[in-house]
Amino acid sequence: MHESYAKLAGAATGSTMTALTMTPFDVVKTRLQTQKPVQRPLIFPRPPPNSCCQPSGKPCVRNMSSLAQPLAEEELVCVWENGVFRAERVHGFSDAIRHVWRAEGIRGLWKGAGTTLLIGVPSSTSYMLTYDHLLKVTLPPLLPEPAVPLMAGILARSVISSIASPLEMIRTNLQSTPPSPNNPHTLRSVLSSIRGLVRAQGIPVLYRGLGATLWRDIPFSGLYWATYETLKKYFARNGYQGAGVAFVSGALSGSAAALITSPMDVIKTRRQALVMSGSVSKITATFPLVKHIIQSEGVSTLFVGLAPRIAKIAPACGIMIACFEGVGRLLSDH
Repeated sequence: MHESYAKLAGAATGSTMTALTMTPFDVVKTRLQTQKPVQRPLIFPRPPPNSCCQPSGKPCVRNMSSLAQPLAEEELVCVWENGVFRAERVHGFSDAIRHVWRAEGIRGLWKGAGTTLLIGVPSSTSYMLTYDHLLKVTLPPLLPEPAVPLMAGILARSVISSIASPLEMIRTNLQSTPPSPNNPHTLRSVLSSIRGLVRAQGIPVLYRGLGATLWRDIPFSGLYWATYETLKKYFARNGYQGAGVAFVSGALSGSAAALITSPMDVIKTRRQALVMSGSVSKITATFPLVKHIIQSEGVSTLFVGLAPRIAKIAPACGIMIACFEGVGRLLSDH
C-alpha cells in the first residue's frame, strides 16, 4: 500500500478505537462539568420561617450546627444547607459512573458515541494527516527544527477544530447533565433545541464555544506534539522504538497537555451545553466567564472533570499515535 494510504488507514484505525473505548470517560467528564453550580454558602445561613429540613414525621429542632448533640434521642438536629434542601449531586469520577449507570443504564455511558464516531474518525484522521504533512513537508524549510512540531500541531488543530465545532456542540449537549435523572437527553431533543436556537439567533450560534475550544485545543496540540517528538527522540537515543514507545510517549504528552488546558475545557463545555439553561451562565464571552466562575464557584471548578479527562486522554493519545505509526508502518510499501 502506498505510504499516504497506509497513514490514512492507521489514523482511521486509531480514531475509531479511541471513539469506541473512551466515550464513557467523555460522558462522565461532561456530566461533572455541566452540573448546576453550587453557590458558596453563607457563613450563617438561615432557613425561611416555618420550614424544616427534617424528613416528614420527625420533630424539627432549631437550626444548629451539624456537630451539635440532639436534645433527645428521638429528635434530629435540623441543619439548613445553603438555603435549599439537599439535592442529589455527583461527587467525583466513580460516583458519576454510578449515577449515569443507575439512571440510564450501561448505554448511557456510551451516549454520543455515534456522534463521536461521526466527528472523531474524519476529524482525527484529517488532523493526523495534516500534522504529518506540515511536520515533514511544509514547515521544515520555514522554521528551525525544534519549532516545527509545535507549529505543525497548532496549525493542524486550528483548522480541524473550527470545521468540527458544530458537531462537537451536538455531542456535548448529548452527554451533558440531563434535566432530571429520569429524563436523559436524546439526539432528537438536542437537535430540536439547537434548531430552535438557530432560528432565533442564526447560524453563528452553532459556533458557540469555538473560542474556548481553540483556547483549549491550540495550546494542547502544540504542547502535545512538541513533548511527544522530544520524548520519542529521547527513547530512540536509548535504543527504544516502535509502537510501544509511541504509545508511552503519546500517553505522557497527552496527560501533561490535558492538565495545563483543563480550565479551557470546562469553559468550552459550559458554553456549548445549550440545553442546560439552568447550568450555563448568562455570561458568554470566554474570559469574563472564567472570572465569573472563579468568583462564584471557586478556582477548583476550572479543574472539574480533570480525572476522567486524563483517564481518557492518556490512553486515547497513546492508542491514536501507536495505531497511526504502527498500522501505517505495517501497511506501507516502505
